[in-house]
Amino acid sequence: MELSVPCALFFDAKEFFDFFIENANYWYVFIFMIIESSFIPFPSELVIPPAVYLAVTQGNMSVVGVVAVATLGALGGALVNYYLSVWIGRPIVYKFANSRLGHLLLLNQAKVERAEAYFDKHGAVSTFIGRLIPAVRQLISIPAGLARMNIWIFMAFTTLGALVWNCILAALGYWLGKTVSLDVLQSKIEEYNEYLTYGGMALLAICVIYLVYRWFSHKHNTTDNIELK
Repeated sequence: MELSVPCALFFDAKEFFDFFIENANYWYVFIFMIIESSFIPFPSELVIPPAVYLAVTQGNMSVVGVVAVATLGALGGALVNYYLSVWIGRPIVYKFANSRLGHLLLLNQAKVERAEAYFDKHGAVSTFIGRLIPAVRQLISIPAGLARMNIWIFMAFTTLGALVWNCILAALGYWLGKTVSLDVLQSKIEEYNEYLTYGGMALLAICVIYLVYRWFSHKHNTTDNIELK
């Protein structure tokens, strides 16, 4: 299976795929999804579709069970990133904001606090959508932790976003379980994963366009208000 460069540095996808097919169970799904959702680069496409495929073809697991365990694992990994950002990342950001270099770059503690307040207020949707976008899924927990986003809101929208993504991967695994043999499973997952990646990138582009639109709209309204005064 084709992997990003960081992932390819850590393991061989073919070897992992063979290992997972031979040993797959709920515990492995849970552990590997914790890894996938934390700061370690690891694709969930290597876990959920094969697990669901085996659930369909061998019956040693259930589709619902795989999705549930994978979602719990994703939440666990996201919490790792969240608390690392709170305990380690946040003090570093504040220290930099209060440094001479930070001030030279027009950064100060007040601006950091305003950014935190903004993400805490509007970060729920970002957290949900971020879980659906490749390469952003793992990273979205970091600004949430830096902003000390309400932990219960973070957990709720992280779980919801992870559940939606895991259901998409599970649907792929279920369909492949009904249509292809095991010897071509890896190649088929790779093939359809490209479409999922394109879909995620399209969603990211839509989000960026929307944010740019919101920024220009807000700037225009602010200018109009100043002129009226």
